[in-house]
Amino acid sequence: MGDTDESCEFATLALPDGQEHKIRVYRGTLGKDINFLDIRDLYAKTNSFTYDPGFTCTASCTSGITYVDGPKGQCLYRGYPVAELCAKCDFMEVAHLLLHGELPDKKDKRRFIEQIESEYMVHERFKDFFKVFRMNAHPMAIMVAATGSLSAYYHDNLDWSKPDDREICAVRLIAKMPTLAAMAYKGHIGEPVVYPRAGMTYAENFLHMMHATPTKAYKVNPIHARAIDKFLILHADHEQNASTSTVRIAGSSQANPFACIAAGIASLWGPAHGGANEAVIKMLNEIGSVENIPKFIDDVKNKRSGIRLMGFGHRVYKNYDPRAQYMRILCNQIFEQL
Repeated sequence: MGDTDESCEFATLALPDGQEHKIRVYRGTLGKDINFLDIRDLYAKTNSFTYDPGFTCTASCTSGITYVDGPKGQCLYRGYPVAELCAKCDFMEVAHLLLHGELPDKKDKRRFIEQIESEYMVHERFKDFFKVFRMNAHPMAIMVAATGSLSAYYHDNLDWSKPDDREICAVRLIAKMPTLAAMAYKGHIGEPVVYPRAGMTYAENFLHMMHATPTKAYKVNPIHARAIDKFLILHADHEQNASTSTVRIAGSSQANPFACIAAGIASLWGPAHGGANEAVIKMLNEIGSVENIPKFIDDVKNKRSGIRLMGFGHRVYKNYDPRAQYMRILCNQIFEQL
């Protein structure tokens, strides 16, 4: 984006009272057929606001992280197609890419993994924290509370205005999320907590914490671990979605980052966002058996009240969700073992 008037394009907004307002027009490095109208001075110069419920036509920032083109079915992380990253990389490499802007070499990857492994543990008192929840408590309710509680442990030694301190926070979030999720699951099923282990992959460690017990060794199925790893890549980022926007809004007050992420998890909970996965499970349970599928499809087509077809890609993709192609392969590999 150019900073001088000579390097920029402008559009002219004609208002009902005869005023004309020049609006700076930017174009992205990708998707150059899309215009971005800079309206930051609109109210100051014209006493006018824009009205855009849901921010369907509004960008809150510039970003070089993720590019989504719904009509073309494209999703890129730092310029790499997400399907290509699934085929050639693991989640640790993609996490490094999203955070630092480039894929790591072997040395950088080893250093990054060591950073993550050093932050796997949570405070021992967290075991007592999970005891206050009912066994049938919703897992997202537990994750909202647990993630927000991290702000009580990490608040007085970091300066969020410093890049290094923000990186430490990001590393801790990546490292501790599977630990907290596994602790929540173990509390739900009434089993003792299993501590994280270094030396396993990120996905293997998560599965081990979820399914190992003190009485029986758990051998991680490599196909299951690979599926978890790729699912994490496919869901690692998705541009300016509801949870990302929620975290940014909470963070704009310079609140503790862990509290901001907890707000994002609350947003993710909803069925119109990350909770759509839960909605798919409920839909399948309601269908019940194969012979009920034709009637269900007819109800969807006839727009019967309360009947929706869930789990067929994000609505932003008008052609094909590029993530679905790889997820189908992974699901088939898992189903073959059942």
